[in-house]
Amino acid sequence: MPTTKIYRVFKIANGTVIDHVPGGQAVRLITLLRLLNSDSIVTMGANMPSKKLGRKDIIKIENRELTPDEINQVYLIAPEASINIIRNGEISKKFPVEIPGLLTTVAHCPNPKCITNHEIIKTKFTPKRAGKKIFFQCHYCEKEFDQRDLV
Repeated sequence: MPTTKIYRVFKIANGTVIDHVPGGQAVRLITLLRLLNSDSIVTMGANMPSKKLGRKDIIKIENRELTPDEINQVYLIAPEASINIIRNGEISKKFPVEIPGLLTTVAHCPNPKCITNHEIIKTKFTPKRAGKKIFFQCHYCEKEFDQRDLV
């Protein structure tokens, strides 16, 4: 007897799907991307079973494709995520979120002494990976921060 895959979150015709968000982190990502302030319908599945992560969240954004800056923001919370661009009900593009070369204006520097917190300057962070640990170095104060410090 053939097995049928059961979908717990409905399909969208056009838009973006952010898959493989670590379990319990979708709300943080929705807030970071300011999706609740947009006109798009946003659907979230939380704590779904995942072979890769154990449990995962998924976010579907109807009729909107994420910008490159927004995809960089996804990396802050979900570096293992994949992005699916949906067009006419089918996956048009699918790609993993990759470590960006430089994050600009994505987050504020947590260092209260950093010049970016006292003058109107766009923040810049260089992402670095040490094994599975990811950290970000501020271009101006040169301090390193864990990804959780930036969101």
